[in-house]
Amino acid sequence: MSKEILINSGIREVRAAVLTGGNVSEIFIERVNKKSAAGNIYKGKVVKVLPGMQSAFVEIGLQRAAFLHIADIYTGSSDELSYEESMPEDDSEARVSEEIHSEQQHYAPIAEILTEGQEIIVQVAKDAIAAKGARLTTHLTIPGRYLVLMPGYEHIGVSRKIENEAERERLKDILTKLRPESMGLIARTVSDGLSLEELMADLEYIKGVWAGVEAVTHSSTAPSLLYEDHNLIYKILRDVVTADTTRILIDNKADYDKMQEFFVNHLSNLDLKIEYYQGDEPLFDLYNVEIEVNRLLDKKVWLRSGGSIVIDQAEALTVIDVNTGKYVGRHNFDDTILKTNLEASKEIAHQLKMRNIGGIIIVDFIDMERVEDREKVLTTLEQYLKEDRAKTSVVNISPLGLVEITRKRVRDSVTRIISEACPYCEGRGVIKSKITVCYEIMRQLTQLAAHHKGANILIDANVDVADLILEHERESIDNMEQLYGVHIEIQQNNSGIFDRYKLKITGYKH
Repeated sequence: MSKEILINSGIREVRAAVLTGGNVSEIFIERVNKKSAAGNIYKGKVVKVLPGMQSAFVEIGLQRAAFLHIADIYTGSSDELSYEESMPEDDSEARVSEEIHSEQQHYAPIAEILTEGQEIIVQVAKDAIAAKGARLTTHLTIPGRYLVLMPGYEHIGVSRKIENEAERERLKDILTKLRPESMGLIARTVSDGLSLEELMADLEYIKGVWAGVEAVTHSSTAPSLLYEDHNLIYKILRDVVTADTTRILIDNKADYDKMQEFFVNHLSNLDLKIEYYQGDEPLFDLYNVEIEVNRLLDKKVWLRSGGSIVIDQAEALTVIDVNTGKYVGRHNFDDTILKTNLEASKEIAHQLKMRNIGGIIIVDFIDMERVEDREKVLTTLEQYLKEDRAKTSVVNISPLGLVEITRKRVRDSVTRIISEACPYCEGRGVIKSKITVCYEIMRQLTQLAAHHKGANILIDANVDVADLILEHERESIDNMEQLYGVHIEIQQNNSGIFDRYKLKITGYKH
């Protein structure tokens, strides 16, 4: 199915939406004040070794010390190698050992490998999420568009999502010829069908990236950043664009020019158009993406038949409950339940991807008496989850209709990014964060100013939101006043609710 990507790029926030068959299938958000550290490589310093947990805390320059488990420390044997945590999300299934984190795996005492004060080269495998610090690994990987370079290893691998055996063997032969000495290579899913020359060009690029890391390693003192992974726009081009992507629409001219340059250098083999959007209506409003972003805060999601799923996210796990709701069926009770559960399976897979929910997910399907119905629901769920770039696994459905899903979690969920715990209900619910409302106001203000040139515009907002606008968006407001000839006034109120604000025209300049 054809795919389009919309990118709304602002000064401090970039949002991207993937449209599959015209419907929003994925949403990505990156903010300057909370950039993802996943994929970054650091020279860190061991600050504490915990022999009882076979773990250590490493200072790498983030807000809190990061966590390193013994299973994620490379000790020189590629037989003990796992790429589960460090691979790009769509290729995490290409890891060498399925048992690397199992209880049967035996490791040397961590105190014999690490000492406090020791400097160590690490890569962030998972961002800090909630109260947990970032998760680290010493299994370094440098992802390119088609290949992943693994310095220090002898391994060659092919993404398991490439299922054709002849193609797998062809790619392995190519990687054997290309593999640099003392480095491993993995062919990513999008390398399917590519030529030796195309893969070689990608390899030269990522070898250059690694050479840059090596060049600064010896001259740096811990803690220091050695390599920063690309921003969201480049990650979209590298990791999300596939052969069925037909168009990218972006509303920022400077970023559009950079994307065009990247396209010429790395994606010229694709039948892909990159277009600069200059319309009056905001890009996300034009394609109804803004509505979908706001819906991500809803706990209840309605199904087409009238049933629903209810999503409750906790720190350790997510629980999804399936209900028949308004749907009463047309035939018998068992068929009604089956139809609702099948419909819910598709929506659950969609919501996990849209919200980027990771970790352990427990789904409470409606109880099914017939064994064949339970098997059909489980098969349907697995089928839809295969479309997810993140690695997922499903445990068999229980007689009570409970299904356990694990989904690889590298970054915070979209819901956590755009919201914060509500101070008025002590965390039992969520509202839009101050910064989200700030950006929302600025988007609406831009649209209002463009359609009412020469107007006096009043922003009446919560005192905290108003302070954020004055602190972070003063330059944007000055530019807007000059561009559209408007006068913008900000009025603070003490409503205590962040997302209650007003924008109104109070008159026109003479």
